Amino acid sequence: MDNLDPPGCCGADDQAATAGVGRRAVLLGAALGTGALAGLAVPGRAFAAPAIYNPFSGYPITGTWQEHLNRGSLGGIDFAMSVGTRLPACGAGTIQNIPYNGTGGHTVTIQHADGYRSQYMHLSQFLLGNGAAVSSGTVVGLSGGAAGAPGSGSSTGPHVHWHMINPAGVRINPLTYVGQQPAPGGLPKTYTEYDGIPGTIFYQRMQNWLRLTAGYTGPIDGVPGPNTYAALQRAMRAYGYTGPIDGQPGPNTWRAVQRLASGHGYTGPIDGVMGPNSWRGFARFLNQDRWN
Repeated sequence: MDNLDPPGCCGADDQAATAGVGRRAVLLGAALGTGALAGLAVPGRAFAAPAIYNPFSGYPITGTWQEHLNRGSLGGIDFAMSVGTRLPACGAGTIQNIPYNGTGGHTVTIQHADGYRSQYMHLSQFLLGNGAAVSSGTVVGLSGGAAGAPGSGSSTGPHVHWHMINPAGVRINPLTYVGQQPAPGGLPKTYTEYDGIPGTIFYQRMQNWLRLTAGYTGPIDGVPGPNTYAALQRAMRAYGYTGPIDGQPGPNTWRAVQRLASGHGYTGPIDGVMGPNSWRGFARFLNQDRWN
């Protein structure tokens, strides 16, 4: 790790703002320091991620995620439905059709703007061409799965199989993902912009920002841990951070954070010691609507 912050210290820029703030709260904030990409365009990343929802909630689940794993599959959710049922996109993105995709049969992939992919398998028909841009709810194909029918793969009965793939290429449970993500516009603004004390909402907004831009795949629970901090360190490469991606931030990480905050009203030194004024600058960034 890149040298942990010394306990109990506060940068000169922040000492005045610390008056009246409990020492424990300031130390907690220093221990949980964070940073961001402040509008910098990063190749391969997008600042507006699609809202993923479950378009099959009205259909019975006939194969759970764990049941897929138990039989040697990499995971998925099966929803029973008649052949020819219209399949809405679970989120905006671009389309790739994969005919006769092994045991999955006809497979449609939706490439989302944040690097995640959604896949539907066992289709009876593709409806859109490769590269077509779709919005959430656009019908991308028709379900299949009848045993032995073209495009059914190894399916033994009518259904659609749905899974997601994260930016690291790992298949993930879409229902877990949906449950972890805030609804569009669902995150309130953090009051840290005014009081300089980070709390749960502040860290939820931070985690959601890191999910959209830096590959964070954990819950949006406002309780940052090593995965959150590792994503933070990746994001801070854009602000001069050159240390390890170890999820244990220290002064080098915080200096990069302060460089970010300097673009959002922070005027103090770049000393790697977070205090209320540093947090306010970062909170102004996180309160932008695009991180809701």
